[in-house]
Amino acid sequence: MEYAEKHEPSVEEIKFRKEWEKRTKHVCKPCWELKYCPYGPLVEDFPLLGPTRKDAIEHDEFLKTQLRNGAYTGWRKQEFEEEVRNFDPDEYPEEHKREDIEKSCTIFGHMCPIFFVNEPFTETTESRRISRYIPRVVMLRVVRRDNYTRQICGKHLLDNEIEFDHKIPLSKGGSTEESNIRVTCLDCNREKSSKIPEI
Repeated sequence: MEYAEKHEPSVEEIKFRKEWEKRTKHVCKPCWELKYCPYGPLVEDFPLLGPTRKDAIEHDEFLKTQLRNGAYTGWRKQEFEEEVRNFDPDEYPEEHKREDIEKSCTIFGHMCPIFFVNEPFTETTESRRISRYIPRVVMLRVVRRDNYTRQICGKHLLDNEIEFDHKIPLSKGGSTEESNIRVTCLDCNREKSSKIPEI
């Protein structure tokens, strides 16, 4: 946190962050809906989240111990000696931001390719609704489908008690399509917030 507060982002970092936010706001997570990764093994070529300060310090101590014990020779020894000599813990964040953790694959741990390439082949030909507005025709179909019943706690609702919930929240890339909307009530909706209990 202290690192983030003191760090002055460069022009490139600001530009990257803006592009990142734009992409993540308008992107789906098909693996959440389809239960498979459309990128397959490609996901393994994408970066992992970097180490936190604690992890970096532990790794630095490990290298020091290995060097003292003569575990490395030749170019490897020179490379690790230089790494230890130039190590600065302040270059690493105390902890990762929640939004960066959420962009990581829950299976492989790598940053999800979808946030980098945002390719149309991960979508259907029909554009996805990403606004908060739910068309009335969708509301009616969802109410009929769910039979006026809360899909979280199971209680039957009156007309004036009905609320609509995004199973995959908009903030996590969910759409405003019928398949992603369910009937709920005020209490259940507020308690769920932006969590995805099924994941």
